[in-house]
Amino acid sequence: MHEMAIAASLIDIVKEEMAKHNASKLLMVRVCYGKLTNVVPDALSFAFEVQTKQSPLEGAELELKEIPVTVTCGECSTEFTPEGTDLFYMPCPSCENLFGHTVLTGKELYVDHLEAE
Repeated sequence: MHEMAIAASLIDIVKEEMAKHNASKLLMVRVCYGKLTNVVPDALSFAFEVQTKQSPLEGAELELKEIPVTVTCGECSTEFTPEGTDLFYMPCPSCENLFGHTVLTGKELYVDHLEAE
């Protein structure tokens, strides 16, 4: 469950930002994650909740936003979002090419927004 490690890194980032701005209580943090990162939202929420118990971050809302996969076809350069849930089978809607696509979005994992006081 790599969500425990992600939550620990997230907490470090949040604490660093709060220290920069002299904030003492976290209200909300929004994390954006790409579909290809294989983040399990419920597991990340649970890991965040467990690791923030009895700390100034306890009770903060964790908002998770999934970023869809978009690719560019390696054959005809068409940009598209693969249909369905099987991300190993991505036929280009223009030329039906299956291989050589360049991933444009879907691998991200970052803190997008913090609210603290």
